[in-house]
Formats: sequence, C-alpha cells, structure tokens
Amino acid sequence: LSPARNRNVNRLCGVMVFLSLLILPVFSAHAADSWIASSERAGDFPLVNKKSAAPIVVADDDFKVVNIAAKDLAADVERVTGKKPLLKNSLQDLKTPAVVVGTLGKSSLIDQLVATGKLDASGLRNAWESFLITTVENPQPGLPKILVIVGSDRRGTAFGIYELSQAIGVSPWYWWSDVEPEKRTALFVKAGTHRFGPPSVKYRGIFINDEGWGIHRWAANTFEPENGGIGPKTYEKVFELMLRLKANTLWPAMHPVTKPFNFFPQNAQ
Repeated sequence: LSPARNRNVNRLCGVMVFLSLLILPVFSAHAADSWIASSERAGDFPLVNKKSAAPIVVADDDFKVVNIAAKDLAADVERVTGKKPLLKNSLQDLKTPAVVVGTLGKSSLIDQLVATGKLDASGLRNAWESFLITTVENPQPGLPKILVIVGSDRRGTAFGIYELSQAIGVSPWYWWSDVEPEKRTALFVKAGTHRFGPPSVKYRGIFINDEGWGIHRWAANTFEPENGGIGPKTYEKVFELMLRLKANTLWPAMHPVTKPFNFFPQNAQ
C-alpha cells in the first residue's frame, strides 16, 4: 500500500457492516462508461470537450443537498478531465450546452422547462427517490442543448447527480479507499433517457459498528483530533458516501467510547 492508502485503511474499520446487505443488491451494477463516451456521436451531449466543460446550473431555490451535490459533480468532472465546470444559478446568457440539475416542484429551472413543454417529468411526480437524466434540445433561444438531471425529491436529485459522477468514472469510495478515476480528455453523454427509481428497498443505510477499535480511534488520532473522535468532520464524509451509494439511513456510532450523535449539533446539519 502507498503511504496515503496506509493512512486510510482504518477509515473502513467497523463502518460498513450493512452495506452488502442493504445497498448492493438493490441497485444493479453498471460499467462506468456504459452510457458515457470519450468521442462524440450525433445526438450526444458534450459534458467535456477538448476546450472546456459544460457549466452546471442549479437554482438558488432548490434544496441545499442539490447544491452540495452539484459542487461535488463539478469537482468530479475535474478529477477525471482536469477541467472544472462553472457553477451557475440561471440559464441567462448561456449559448453553449449546459447541465441543468433540479428537483421537480422545487427548482424554478426545472418547473419552467416542464411548464413550457420542454421536459416531461410526469413519471416522477410523487415518486420516492427517483430521477431522470435526459437531453433537451433548444430549451430557449440561442441555447442548443442541455442535459437535465431531475429528481422527484431532494435525494432523488442528489442521487441522479452522483449517478453521473459514477458513470464518468468516479467511485463512491474515491475518498474512503483512495480510488483514483481513469483520466479522460473528453466526456460525452450518449443520447437517450436514463430513468431510476423508485428503489425496491425504501430504507437503506450504514450501521457504524464496533467503532472503538477502528474508525473512532482513527478519527481521534488522525482525522478529527479536535473533537476527540467521531464528530461532524467524520460524519460529513460518511454522509457524502451514503449519497453516492443512494443510501438514506444512518445508525450512528453509539458505543460508550464515542460521544452521542446529538452531542454535536453540527452532525445533524
């Protein structure tokens, strides 16, 4: 193991007990590039070409988690291509293809596309944690094409955003296991609609178990010594992993060696 990977080994200790039981059977595995190409074909969406990355547009009135996921997507595109997309909050003045992410009934951007008949998201209404990824031609004058990631609820949208991250080659475990993505110079989303949800198991998550000998000790000595162990800095990484794995439930660390989850108000935030 490299020095970096050696430092990260204990991150996994005692954390992921239920993942194989609750998450992995629910979601079908897919190749990282099954609907992403490195060369353009007619109808494909240019996520990244030789010159630049398509900007990512998310409305200010959408949920906070959607904005967090959009920032992560920009970082993920940069991890793969070295080009970081700009983050914008409107389609105003855009003349080149863009990625539009948002939640049905919450995002003004998405609701405008639906109202003008540019986007059919009827199958998402009242669905649990579901999303669509699709292209929309000529959404407004002067804008030739957008890639839309629309969710039925806040987690559905976040899951859709991270689905694109995984498709371009960024593993959900990129931080926990130091998984480096394959570098590419260009990324094109193949034409068509990608639909997910609702999941067949409603509640799926992580049970942090026997943390005293593993993740608590690592957090106290290495990652979060200022809090003496597992706290908001560690849980932030756990929650990001959960979103990337389409999880929605956490059994927090609760052995006597660790502070209760609600000891830090920031944990819930």
